[in-house]
Amino acid sequence: MEKILTGIRSTGTPHLGNILSVIIPSVSMANKNIKHSSFIFIADLHSMVQIENMKIIKNNTYKIAAAWLSFGLNIDNCLFYRQSDVSLVTELAWYFNCFYPYKRLALAHSFKKEMKKKEKINVGLFTYPILMAADILLYNAKIIPVGKDQLQHIEIARRIGNYFNKKIGKKLFVLPNAFLQKKNMFVLGTDGKKMSKSKKNCINIFSSDEVLKKQIMSIRTDSKSVKEKKNPETDYIMSLYSLIAPVDQIEIMKKKYIRGGYGYSEAKIALYEHIIHKFSSEREKFFSFMKKKSLLDHILALGAKKAKSIARKRLNCIRKHLKFNPII
Repeated sequence: MEKILTGIRSTGTPHLGNILSVIIPSVSMANKNIKHSSFIFIADLHSMVQIENMKIIKNNTYKIAAAWLSFGLNIDNCLFYRQSDVSLVTELAWYFNCFYPYKRLALAHSFKKEMKKKEKINVGLFTYPILMAADILLYNAKIIPVGKDQLQHIEIARRIGNYFNKKIGKKLFVLPNAFLQKKNMFVLGTDGKKMSKSKKNCINIFSSDEVLKKQIMSIRTDSKSVKEKKNPETDYIMSLYSLIAPVDQIEIMKKKYIRGGYGYSEAKIALYEHIIHKFSSEREKFFSFMKKKSLLDHILALGAKKAKSIARKRLNCIRKHLKFNPII
C-alpha cells in the first residue's frame, strides 16, 4: 500500500492554481485510495516563515480546510489534519537537521531565490525543506502530489531519507516520489507568470463575484482589436479556459480567436461565467464552512488524533535506533 501525502501552506485562500494542481487531484486520489493511506495536512508551521501574525495564519488555516472540504474530501477515508497539531514532526525535523549536510541545503533553489529578494531571512526559511522532508518521511509517504516548483524539495526529502537510512544502517524511510498532473503543473496567473499569492496575480474562486470578475478582467492581453485575428496558443485567457472548460467549448473559443471579431473582454467574461458555473457548488460549500469554524476545528482535531497515533509509533522506532527512550 503506497501512502499519499500532500499539504498547502496557510498563507491565504487557495487560488485556482492550488485547486487545479493540488486540491482536485489529491482529493480524487484520497477518496479512491485505501482507507487511511492518504495524508492531507494544512502546513501552518511552514507558513510562519512568511507570516508572523498567528491570527492571520489561524484564519488562513480555516480557509484552507474549507477549500479542501468544499471539493469533496472524504475525511473518513483519509487523515486530514493541521500540521502544528502533530508536533512530533518537529522532533524528526531536528534529527534531520543534525544529519543532513549544511552545504547541500544551502543549494536549495527556493532559499537562494528568497536571499536575492529579502534582506531579513529567518532560519525557518533555510530549514524549510528539512521540515517538509519530516512531514513526508514521518509517515513513509510514497506519492507526493506537488506543483512543478516543489520538485527539488521532494528530491531533498529523498536525499535526507537515503542519507539517514545509510547512517542508521537500516531502511527506516520509504523514499518519496513527486506526482505531477501534467495538464495542470503550471497554472498561469493574470500576468502570464506562474499563479502565486506573492505575485498578486491570482484568480480566487472563493472571493465575491465582484472581486472574482475584477481579477479575471485584469488578465494581461496584447493590443489587438476586436476585429483582428488572435493566437489562442499564446493567450493567457485561453490558457486558463483550456484548463477548466469542456473540450467542445475550448474548440469553439479557439475558432472565435482565429476567425476574428471576438474581443478579449468577451473571452474574459466567458471565463468568468464558466468559473462561476463550474465551481458554484464548491463556492457555496466554502462560504458555509467558513461560518462553522468550530466544526472545522473538530474535523482537524479528529484527523490529528489519527495522525498522532501513527507518528508516535514511527518516531519511537526512529528514537530506538538513535538510542533515545521511547515517547510515553
